[in-house]
Amino acid sequence: MENFEPVIVAFCCHYCAYTAADMAGSQRLPYPANVKIIRVPCSGKVDALHIVKAFEKGADGVYVAGCLEGDCHFKSGNTRAGRRVAYVKKYLEEIGIESERLEMVTMSAGMGYRFAQTATEITEKIRKLGPSPIKTALAL
Repeated sequence: MENFEPVIVAFCCHYCAYTAADMAGSQRLPYPANVKIIRVPCSGKVDALHIVKAFEKGADGVYVAGCLEGDCHFKSGNTRAGRRVAYVKKYLEEIGIESERLEMVTMSAGMGYRFAQTATEITEKIRKLGPSPIKTALAL
């Protein structure tokens, strides 16, 4: 397992988190290449099904990145996303998967450093947890 490189899916809102990821790239801030970014119009558009499908398709960890509290371009999308992430975390626990594999984070467009830091921290956390039990079960 020492050669394990986790697959991380990051659902990033167009206005803040995706722009922060772009800024991290522009500033040449290093973050793991195994973070796969999916741009969404708003973090509130990320449905529970999208998160579960990401795990089903092979993600070892998933995070939803939205605007800072009170700064959502669609008023309350990030709040809605936070509630969905909490719901899916409970669901993951019920089916025997560590809820730590899923996170909700917030950042503004100018936080390239925060994006790179978050991507690195989540990758390290998932690396310690090991491969997703879903991926292992599907391989059998």
